Amino acid sequence: MIELREIRVVFYAGTPDERVALDDLSLQLPEGDFTVVVGTNGAGKSTLLNVLAGVVRPQVGRVVIDGVDVSAWPVHQRAGLISRVFQDPMLGTAPGLTIEENLALASMRGHRRGLRMALNRERRERFRGLLATFGLGLESRMGASAGLLSGGQRQVLALVMATLTRPRVLLLDEHTAALDPRTAQLVMDATRRLVAEHQLTALMITHNMSHAIEFGNRLLMMEAGKVKLDIGGEEKKRLTIPGIVRRFGEANDEILLQATA
Repeated sequence: MIELREIRVVFYAGTPDERVALDDLSLQLPEGDFTVVVGTNGAGKSTLLNVLAGVVRPQVGRVVIDGVDVSAWPVHQRAGLISRVFQDPMLGTAPGLTIEENLALASMRGHRRGLRMALNRERRERFRGLLATFGLGLESRMGASAGLLSGGQRQVLALVMATLTRPRVLLLDEHTAALDPRTAQLVMDATRRLVAEHQLTALMITHNMSHAIEFGNRLLMMEAGKVKLDIGGEEKKRLTIPGIVRRFGEANDEILLQATA
């Protein structure tokens, strides 16, 4: 169970630019939930992920993972529990390292390095087998630099890296927003498969209303640092884009523009 308890984040506190990013937000993510988050710019979506990852420290509230309060843990200490895939395909991999080196590095997330070989025959075969299932030909390019891959290939590689150690929560930060529609669908299909195979708890931000409906078993709609709507189960399965617009408020022009784009 992932819990955020009465989280409050204020940027530029005490100045004319003061902004409340998360307003006493409480949220539970049961094990195995695939939760999708939508909302306008400034609704608090990215801040929510940053608080979970440890990038942003809330002024008030606690982050609890499996009953352990990790609120004071820095990013590197949470790395064994939390993985993240970013919007920019360049951020999820080390471009100067080969594909197999990137995977070897990811496989040691949260573990002491020690004096042992990062790559051996057994690991190479495991990595090759994992990549072969995506049909992108990456398994035949294990020695190639990750910087030579296309955006879609790098995002798939980043997804595999993020899920190698089966984190307690997988954060997906608009991870298809920089891709063309066909490639975005390929990456989303890979996402759904990896989340299901590893039975991961996942939290995904998206501006794509079609993806918000198609993927995940729960949908959160955020506004002004709060969760305005929390839709799951059979209700989510029946959602349509016009239905999302109506539920979130037809006066919200930005959501309407996202839905019709």
